[in-house]
Amino acid sequence: MTAAATVLTIAAPLHASQESKTWGASDEARQFVQDTIVLGMLASPYGTGWTEDEQLHTYFQRARDNGITGHEMTLAAADMSFDTLLEQHYHFRAAMAQQPENYLIVNETRDIEAAHAQGKTAVIWNSQTATVLDGDLKKMALLKDMGIKSMILAYNDIFRTGSGQLAAYNGRDIGLTPWGKSVIDEMVRFGILLDLSHTGSKTANDAMDYMDENYPGVPYVYTHSVPAGLYANEPNATTKGCYRAIPDDEALRAAKSGGYISPTFTEWMMDGVWPEDISPKQAADMIDYCVQLVGVDNVGFATDDMFSTELVVQFATANASMYDDGGYMIDAFNKGATGNGELAKILAAITDDLWARGYSNEDLAKIYGGNKMRVYAQVWEGKPPERFLQEYPERLRMRQEFQNLFHSR
Repeated sequence: MTAAATVLTIAAPLHASQESKTWGASDEARQFVQDTIVLGMLASPYGTGWTEDEQLHTYFQRARDNGITGHEMTLAAADMSFDTLLEQHYHFRAAMAQQPENYLIVNETRDIEAAHAQGKTAVIWNSQTATVLDGDLKKMALLKDMGIKSMILAYNDIFRTGSGQLAAYNGRDIGLTPWGKSVIDEMVRFGILLDLSHTGSKTANDAMDYMDENYPGVPYVYTHSVPAGLYANEPNATTKGCYRAIPDDEALRAAKSGGYISPTFTEWMMDGVWPEDISPKQAADMIDYCVQLVGVDNVGFATDDMFSTELVVQFATANASMYDDGGYMIDAFNKGATGNGELAKILAAITDDLWARGYSNEDLAKIYGGNKMRVYAQVWEGKPPERFLQEYPERLRMRQEFQNLFHSR
């Protein structure tokens, strides 16, 4: 049964992260989030989640008001061409150009620190597909200059690079192709982070093998993937599990490379749970599971915020073969999993929960943004992780001094 056949069965209200619940939290937790570099993820490219500039302005203002420093932002997903990437990039930039004082396009990690100190939104571009190359590896240099900071090889289906998770779920994981290896070569050459989210397990493990053999010491990551192990024993878990989840062994490999894994607070991926509003405890459970698995130095988070489930469903309908999941996603929607926890509305409450579990402020600073910045510095700037860690305390001190000066004016 294809997504096109199941979309019409949706009975649940189409909530999205913009309508998700705002959770109560302590003043101390709210202040900690304000003081800490926090990097989340915005799922929705133009046309698949947002269509009006005001949606972006409202969302990002709320994020800034609640201490969210920046976001990895999706420019392309599924079978997108380079022209579509340019169009989506234009709509984002055109909207941001209306309020240039509020946005800072990230080229290196210092830009993230500057955005935090100045109260701006740090913009980190992510492409969820390599199809934007249109078969031309030379376009990787253009993507680098556009500010693309991470890229996924294969989204859901089978592509020239390999297979996505849904193809693998349906028994069609072809593994990393020779073209996929060439794409990885160019990503490493230009300092674009290899993101294995949405990638089928055979293709992902082949890619990790290729990276470990040819580029030892270069980390790879999962920017937004739920941990499969957390839901394996849920009483209502499906037989095969959610196809977007990653198994423990893949998470461990990413951590061993020096990379990180970022659980996403997207409700329909929480196999067997499917809450209408993910709670701070459930989100903290994801983070804690990942920390217990790979260590506090290799975990982030990515709420994968989206504006409109309705537009997501429309996109799935228009690309039915790419969402041929036997009705899994739509069934989860019908059971209430219609959105996700918007980071600005849930993070302070998650902070209170993690403090109660014994997490220190240093631990949370790593999870909320520090671990990502270490990997960014290594991949984008070629900076050894030990050097970044040596410099970071002094940069924190200087950032705080600048922030105090900036806000005193």
